Amino acid sequence: MKGTEKIIAHIRSDAEAQCGAILAAAKEKADAIRADFDAQAAEAYAERIRAGVKSCADEGDSAARLGRMEAKKELLALKQQMISRSFDEAAKKLASLPEVEYVALLGKLAANASVTGEEEIVLNAADRARVGEAVVKAANERLGEKGKLRLSASTGEFDGGLILRRGNIEVNCTTSLLVELCRGELSAAIAGVLFD
Repeated sequence: MKGTEKIIAHIRSDAEAQCGAILAAAKEKADAIRADFDAQAAEAYAERIRAGVKSCADEGDSAARLGRMEAKKELLALKQQMISRSFDEAAKKLASLPEVEYVALLGKLAANASVTGEEEIVLNAADRARVGEAVVKAANERLGEKGKLRLSASTGEFDGGLILRRGNIEVNCTTSLLVELCRGELSAAIAGVLFD
């Protein structure tokens, strides 16, 4: 029995040695696999962090660009409002010129717009009462012997200026239209004065 026990002990010892070697190799392989997966996990984590940082930076840049665009849009709207107000003020100033200058302006407008010299001049109610006859006289003087313009019995609903009427044909020479006609060519110049 002693020989059998020795053989069994030897077999057991060899088996334990092989088992230890197999366990050591398996542990070594598991450690290598774990280290590889830890490296992959660390790389994936770092990549996600980089992607998150880039995404946040992109969103921040986008929000900043959008904010700058909105600010420019609001500034442009304000500038356009100021330019429009400038034209409104210009129309008011034309309508409130001193009487002599206003009569001269309306007389010139009527004479320049006249085709036959026999049209009627339509003014707003206040201008008709204040300068109506003077405007007709000034316009007819400018037209010379062709000047037979007359003051219309009707009045118009406009701030200033006049409408020259012959039958169903009207020529609009109101201050609001005159200012509007100048708006296209003068807007850039006014913007230059106001904002440069």
